[in-house]
Amino acid sequence: MKRLGIIGGGQLARMMALAAPPLGLEVRFLDPSSSACAGDISTGIRAGYGDPEALDELADWAEVVTFEFENVPAASVERLAAKLPAYPPAGALGTAQDRLREKNLFRDLGIGVAPFAAVDSLEGLRLAVADVGLPAVLKTRTEGYDGKGQAVLRTAADLEPAWERLGGVPLILEGFVNYSREISIIGVRTRDGAMCFYPISENTHRDGILHLAVCRASDPMQEEAQACLRKIAEALDYVGVLTLELFEMDGQLLANEIAPRVHNSGHWTIEGAETSQFENHLRAVLDLPLGATDPVGESAMVNFIGRVPAAEAVLAIPGAHLHDYQKEARTGRKVGHVTLRAGSPEALAERIAAAEALLQDG
Repeated sequence: MKRLGIIGGGQLARMMALAAPPLGLEVRFLDPSSSACAGDISTGIRAGYGDPEALDELADWAEVVTFEFENVPAASVERLAAKLPAYPPAGALGTAQDRLREKNLFRDLGIGVAPFAAVDSLEGLRLAVADVGLPAVLKTRTEGYDGKGQAVLRTAADLEPAWERLGGVPLILEGFVNYSREISIIGVRTRDGAMCFYPISENTHRDGILHLAVCRASDPMQEEAQACLRKIAEALDYVGVLTLELFEMDGQLLANEIAPRVHNSGHWTIEGAETSQFENHLRAVLDLPLGATDPVGESAMVNFIGRVPAAEAVLAIPGAHLHDYQKEARTGRKVGHVTLRAGSPEALAERIAAAEALLQDG
């Protein structure tokens, strides 16, 4: 069996590990947690993501290495890449980790983006607001996800409290986007530059966390979104699954951020596409032919945040496929999801409502 190393042992690593055996792959992951949920599926090395001895141990065992989330140190990927194929490349990871570098890349590639400015002081924040305008969103340039590490500024009175809460690290101010919807486009690129794309996912967030992703086959924004993602992937010499989150505003697309990995909004692909994003990511990093990305009927994904409803109730919904990550229940934590499939948009909407009702009942 070929041997794949994964940095990170969360639910994305778990789902990659589940996709591995049919491809003849053995998986080993590196994670500091003793309760990493990928541990139910594969063996792990318990150590920090930057631990040089653990990284060398993983490199000595694996034939190819990847990672499951973007808070992995880029230096760790660079260290691994000196010994064996490591994808996505460290440069792409470094770009995705810094919102300012990310936004500059979009602008340099001619991709639409909301006004933005770097912020390094309270006075700098005032100057940025004068340039970008209000309302705006102040964010940490690095780390921060699912709504963390940011503050919405609506009036001048919001500046100083936001700076007191977030200041002390490099920040970015982004103009507030009055969007009509949030979408994401997921693509996968091989080592030789071949690329294919999944249908757009239309996304709904609650409290800054993805709640619902609906596959939108034949979306009118598909070609434009694909073109943006292709530009980014080529500029980064990317290998693997890459996700671009976008806002639609007045019929125009504005890039929000990239994720250099398999993505929550693509979980519907496990049952809703010919080849899941997880399998195609493994195919790409291992230099195997890509699988078809065509949708299978109508499909959507509902995240379970904080708790997973009773399996009997979830599975009573027609077309439901439950994914319990076996993580400890905790407020604001992604602990599972359900993929829903149907033969028509109307039937899918009914099944989404049924799944959401289970969360409300809790």
